[in-house]
Amino acid sequence: MVVTGERDRPWLAHYPAGVPATLEYPSRPVYWLLEEAAARLPDRAAMRFFGHEWSYRELLALARRVSGALRRRGLQRGERVGLLLPNCPEYLPSLFGIWMAGGVAVPLNPLMVAEEVASLQESTQCRILICLDLLLPLVRNVGPGAPDVLVATRIDAYLPWWDRQLYRMARVQRLGLSGSLPANAIEWENFLTEGSETSEPEAVEGEDLANILPTGGTTGHPKAVMLTHRNLLSNAWQLYHWTGRRTGEDVILACLPFFHSYGLMCCGLSAVAMNGTIVLHHRFRADKVLRLIEQERPTIIPAVPAMLTAFNKELRRRKYNVAGVRSVISGGAALPQAVAEEFARHTGATVVEGYGLSEASPVTHAGPLDGSARPGTIGLPLPDTDAIIVDAETGTRLLPPGEVGELLIRGPQVMRGYWNNPEATAAALRDGWLYTGDLATQDADGFFRIVDRKKDLIITSGVNVYPGDVEAVLRRFEQVEDVAVFGVPDPDRGELVAAVVVPRPGISFNRRAFDAFARQHLEVHKRPRKVEVSQLPLPRNALGKVLRRLLREKFSGEDGEEMAESVPASAEAGASAPSAGTDHTPARASTPSDAAASAPPSPNR
Repeated sequence: MVVTGERDRPWLAHYPAGVPATLEYPSRPVYWLLEEAAARLPDRAAMRFFGHEWSYRELLALARRVSGALRRRGLQRGERVGLLLPNCPEYLPSLFGIWMAGGVAVPLNPLMVAEEVASLQESTQCRILICLDLLLPLVRNVGPGAPDVLVATRIDAYLPWWDRQLYRMARVQRLGLSGSLPANAIEWENFLTEGSETSEPEAVEGEDLANILPTGGTTGHPKAVMLTHRNLLSNAWQLYHWTGRRTGEDVILACLPFFHSYGLMCCGLSAVAMNGTIVLHHRFRADKVLRLIEQERPTIIPAVPAMLTAFNKELRRRKYNVAGVRSVISGGAALPQAVAEEFARHTGATVVEGYGLSEASPVTHAGPLDGSARPGTIGLPLPDTDAIIVDAETGTRLLPPGEVGELLIRGPQVMRGYWNNPEATAAALRDGWLYTGDLATQDADGFFRIVDRKKDLIITSGVNVYPGDVEAVLRRFEQVEDVAVFGVPDPDRGELVAAVVVPRPGISFNRRAFDAFARQHLEVHKRPRKVEVSQLPLPRNALGKVLRRLLREKFSGEDGEEMAESVPASAEAGASAPSAGTDHTPARASTPSDAAASAPPSPNR
């Protein structure tokens, strides 16, 4: 089916000065970004981690060693290699080394359970896995999904004294007193000796696969996105130009996990394209990260709203010197304007919102960094990126500015498809467009706003209700710390609006006052008819996005009376991920072992 209707690109008139509408992309593999950075600024700090530093020359040398070692272990062009790591110094050398060897990286979420890890390894046929030692219990040693070669890394040597002791205690707990590795495992340092700094990279093409990225989204049907070298390099190049082509001038805070496309692109690949210094951090805690910001003086912080909310709360409590931050790009979910404005007051930074999805490498939109960003929008499409709004029913009729419909994307960063899933690929990629599943609007100037997920749309008595709009209003109620809105079946109206509310700590939630607030500020069809109060954090995915699907499934009984007990705290989401909301810093693990996870809390896709 072909999208009909005339379209233009009004956003081009609102591009920041110096950002071109179209770019020339290097016809090179994505590892060229590292080679170019090392050639241009070899002594520039590429990575920092707890006071340890690696230059671009050293990073390239490590990547070449990994590449040579992988090929010595029999890696063939196009073979997959799993990465089960937090944001640590071994991640980027491993990633670039895989690509230099002609392999395909499969980033795995450290918060997965063993069955999920084995299933993904088996489905992608990962014969080699690079893994943090604390995560070895997640790796199957025999049977389907077991790797032939297991490279084990550890990060305790980098950590401060007390964290080092906690790490080693966790290691004993997970690996036993002997700390012995599985028979098929080799330690990282020994693995590197099998390669050489002079290893020549494998010649790969732009359309060759670079990443197979598992992504469950919010639908409960896990898929794996296939991203090519061209996809990743194009997106890094787009962001390099969007941020002003400041070669070798920026320091980028990397709290967002590299196993997610947002963290990999905005904290990793685009930073290498800028020849920037990447400050690695493996676990988000607002106070510790603010101290890290004081020490490292990052100029760019890719973030999610929950991170900014947690920062604001800590900055109200104590003064930190965070004035060096120049730009903050928030993604993962809607960024509350009050959160953005407060963080900008604390830091003097320009705070903008962006948008992306794993299927687009992931960034497609970003707010201008010249002060012209419009609050409440995800900004403008990046260079060479087309975006349109079509009717959600057929997906073929172009809608005029202001109308809500499904967002479609077309550009060089859009995926090849889903791994071994032609049906899902055909549904997502149609007539050259990526159907995002997100409901959005575009104004006359080309600024876009996400309204909600298509599958989260509530239809009650024939009227469309967008959960995100209702949540934005309910969060203004002074007793609400967090809230999720979703639809539940109703025989008379089709669906009813339901809400799970997390009250502010230390406050006795007044349901009558809440209902009165809803009556005052929401239209009749938008008011929650079923409300459950929960003292537990809302369940979130690895990026901190609220899992409305899980809430719908667990909203048991006619009146949802079991809700508070049946919805578990999403402890993992907070230990490891990011992507946009309020202070959802779900339960943190007590040892650096869970630092293996990697990031912060909050939702976009």
